[in-house]
Amino acid sequence: MPSTSARLLRLLSLLQTHREWSGAELAGRLDVTPRTVRRDVERLRELGYPVHATRGAAGYRLGAGSALPPLLLDDDEAVAVAVGLRTAAGGSVAGIEETSLRALAKLERVLPARLRHRVATLNAATVRAGAAPGPAVDPGALLAIADACRRHESLRIDYRSHRGAETVRTVEPHRLVSFGRHWYLVAWDPGRDGWRTFRVDRLTPRTPPGPRFVPRPPPDGDVAAYLARTLSSGAWPVRATVALHVPAGEAAERVWPGMGVVEAVDDRTCRLHVGAETSADLVWMITSVGVGFTVVDGPPELADALRVQARRCLDAAG
Repeated sequence: MPSTSARLLRLLSLLQTHREWSGAELAGRLDVTPRTVRRDVERLRELGYPVHATRGAAGYRLGAGSALPPLLLDDDEAVAVAVGLRTAAGGSVAGIEETSLRALAKLERVLPARLRHRVATLNAATVRAGAAPGPAVDPGALLAIADACRRHESLRIDYRSHRGAETVRTVEPHRLVSFGRHWYLVAWDPGRDGWRTFRVDRLTPRTPPGPRFVPRPPPDGDVAAYLARTLSSGAWPVRATVALHVPAGEAAERVWPGMGVVEAVDDRTCRLHVGAETSADLVWMITSVGVGFTVVDGPPELADALRVQARRCLDAAG
């Protein structure tokens, strides 16, 4: 005889394949007595599943949500899935918004009343704010890249750089990374003999995939850290290096991922390497760290932008 949990799963599956079952039919399918069936039905009801008994012959049917697979989630897991679907509805994957809302509606129909109330309360009390989602990515591209990562198969991609230049690349995909408002592919580029990052919204995978490859150790031992360092040290139009008058450990806590690279100097100071579109952008990035600093290297426009910001602050305080 299967374990109780396995039998409950089997019972749920049977109830979902038929509108109504008699107790005798269920007992025969499960190889148990009708009394055990009644006890198992009660267990399902205690878990919040709407199993209804018909009058007359001892029959059973599953209520709302009977077309869905069994929901074997505890309370916290069910709420976590519901919150994740709600968040995904405002995400950056093209076409997933409506799909997420449909899945959420189906999930809420089979949640016990107490959990529906918790999810509804959380949704009612939550407002999505902040930056708008980044460029939408094609879910088909994400799946194709993920499959190539899993199978260790090379990818040929059409890629458009931030300057608009279009190239065809053959890469060995390692991982997809969701970073900030964008999706990135971290891959080894044999043509350039090094690790590279690619914005997924700027690439189109070609099919079929290429030959298999032997995976390499991840860059820097951590893909996320590598991506953060790469983005912060990228080919920004304006770059600067400043000495921060605090130890590197304290500075690292104040610098958000992708903002810049912190380099230890001694036990009292460190250097921050940053890049941005304009000198004014560099000013607010550097000053947002909230510690004393000295400009080590940067364009002449950076000094002018710092003076403008200083005068603006003095006028505001004066």
